[in-house]
Amino acid sequence: MTRIPPARTIFRGQFRGLPRVRFLALLPLAGLLAACQGPLDYDLRGQIGAFNTAGAAQSATANRPAPDGRGLISYPSYQVAVAQRGDTVADVAARIGLPASEVARFNGMEIGDNMRQGEVLALPRRAPDSLPGSAEPGSVDIASLAGQAIDTAPLTSPNAGSVTTTDIQAAPRPQPAKVQSGPEPVRHKVKRGETAYTISRLYRVPVKALAEWNGLGSDFSVREGQFLLIPLKEQPAADEAVPAAIPAAVAVTEPGRGSQTPVPPSASKPLPDEKVEPAAVRPAAETLPKPELPAPTRSSSAAMAYPVQGKIIKTYAKGRNDGIDIAGAAGAPVNAAEAGTVAAITKDSSNVPIVVIRHSQKLLTVYQNVGNITVKKGESVVRGQRIASLRGGDEAFVHFEVRDGFESIDPLDYLN
Repeated sequence: MTRIPPARTIFRGQFRGLPRVRFLALLPLAGLLAACQGPLDYDLRGQIGAFNTAGAAQSATANRPAPDGRGLISYPSYQVAVAQRGDTVADVAARIGLPASEVARFNGMEIGDNMRQGEVLALPRRAPDSLPGSAEPGSVDIASLAGQAIDTAPLTSPNAGSVTTTDIQAAPRPQPAKVQSGPEPVRHKVKRGETAYTISRLYRVPVKALAEWNGLGSDFSVREGQFLLIPLKEQPAADEAVPAAIPAAVAVTEPGRGSQTPVPPSASKPLPDEKVEPAAVRPAAETLPKPELPAPTRSSSAAMAYPVQGKIIKTYAKGRNDGIDIAGAAGAPVNAAEAGTVAAITKDSSNVPIVVIRHSQKLLTVYQNVGNITVKKGESVVRGQRIASLRGGDEAFVHFEVRDGFESIDPLDYLN
């Protein structure tokens, strides 16, 4: 009778020619290769052992919004520009109307660097609503008006070179960029040592979606100082929303049932009588001492005075509202914020007057939406002097700007 050897003996015999150490070393390598489905994660985090976060990162994300004609995607807090095929940083900056050196420095790039189609550039500030050089009749560019007032009206000759309506070159009517509705994506700045994989795990989004939103290459490489848009999660449809839990019914009983009414102490023993003293009589207003307040030494220590005493109804926003709007009573005086020379008197597209006062070689103030102008071009004015009046009706406000040459400045920095 033939004897059959045990199974473990057969198994041991099959692998007797293979060293045991080499065989055991192949087991984790086979598991590692089986886990590599999709792009290889070079830093190998999340692919070994129980610390795999791939499942949490596979949540669905929405598509990136389509850029406008200039390649801009606008959000309430910031804007980004999307490159086209064959673009350099300089090409993108020229298309949106910002200095190329400023855009390149903000993104840690050079002006001549080539960009991939769909690659995203973060903007250091909001792009202008219109590019210089394209004109529409009937509108006035305040920046161009201020620049001409500086170039043509030197401080030493107040009567020379004043700007009139005929001297002003028409500028395009502002066309605000469409601001995306809904939630705003996080703008992440890449730090040293970070990769697209670590950033995708940090925000729990797929690395593929991160690459599509930012125009990354096939190797998913990022650079230090680069700004990345974090993809937004898809919002569930209204009919897919989880209904609110229905509260359980609560048993209601009649008042007083199931509880005993406490017996008040006065039912067994009456409370003692209380003697209430009358309240003190308040002294008459004329008998109160009147404090002596020192008279103010000066009206204001601010660099400029408010042109109108009223309420600020619109604040300064760089690129969107280059000044502040101050409302007041119809016909109220509009005063010069500081001493200077009337450099320009013109009108906007609605035939509403504009006054520009030059205070130094580059510092100017602009008074827009006024009427009944009481000064003339080239005339010297002092601080607080009346130069015009507020219009009537709903237009009783002045648009006030402070400009350092072509650049607008927040007027509250000079008024407060």
